[in-house]
Amino acid sequence: MKHYSVMLNEVIEALQIKKEGIYVDATLGYAGMSKEILKNLNEKGLLIGIEQDEEAIIEAKKVLEAIGSNYKILPINFKDMKNSLKEMGINEVDGIIFDLGFSSPQIDNNERGFSFMHDGPLDMRMNKENKLTAKIVVNTYKEEELTNYFYQYGEEKLAKVISQKIVKARKEKEISRTLELVEIIKMAVGAKYFFEEHPERKIFQALRIVVNNELEVLEKTLPDAIDLLKKGGRMAVITFHSLEDRIVKTTFRKYSEIDELVKGLPNIPVDYLPKIKIINKKPIVASAKELQENSRSHSAKLRIIERI
Repeated sequence: MKHYSVMLNEVIEALQIKKEGIYVDATLGYAGMSKEILKNLNEKGLLIGIEQDEEAIIEAKKVLEAIGSNYKILPINFKDMKNSLKEMGINEVDGIIFDLGFSSPQIDNNERGFSFMHDGPLDMRMNKENKLTAKIVVNTYKEEELTNYFYQYGEEKLAKVISQKIVKARKEKEISRTLELVEIIKMAVGAKYFFEEHPERKIFQALRIVVNNELEVLEKTLPDAIDLLKKGGRMAVITFHSLEDRIVKTTFRKYSEIDELVKGLPNIPVDYLPKIKIINKKPIVASAKELQENSRSHSAKLRIIERI
């Protein structure tokens, strides 16, 4: 399976990999990033990959086995990372990466229902064990709920019009396929707006976020990840839309500044001092060469921090 890791070189450079270090790939996917980390470790180093998608785990194992055996894959959501590492006896690590984009094989597999360009079941679950699917959201959530999610998570200005059309359509027949939903969105907004503004992208993004609880999980996990870093340890996070990037930017700013409660005190307690320093004030974006090779890197932003 072909998967292109966005800003791979920039991430590996940012981590400043120590050969005997412990590194966590919180979004293992198809091991595009992890294989490069593993290549940079010696037998005393350890790579820990976190992934909840069974198909991705199977493929990632094949990739990593060809490089070395000093890796461990945890089949969990990254929100459970801190506790799972503690259970392994690991309380601090040298580096962590989050690549919050969806991997190409996931998008290209019609049966997963992530793509608005191909027909498939309205699913969108990263973890197939989860009960909630996009089909359930589309067919059972109230119009007001759908409107809020489409507006908030999809940043779609015609959220209300689209929600109304969905609710009307589902009264006649259950909406179960991706292209069915795309057609309903098109009918709701009209062809001109549809082809100029691509609201289907935004609606699918919103549904994916709801189904996988993506933003809440990210908000909860980033402070845990910061706590896991050793002094001098680094974390690199790649985001693909403004909602994710806002959470990352806000969290990094909070932990890199002195707490407002104690600012100006002559002796600031250690607990209130900054935990991290921000390595790049502005996010790093993909190079012109990469943009040519991989269209999915267009919206990617990389932010790097170091534990102090």
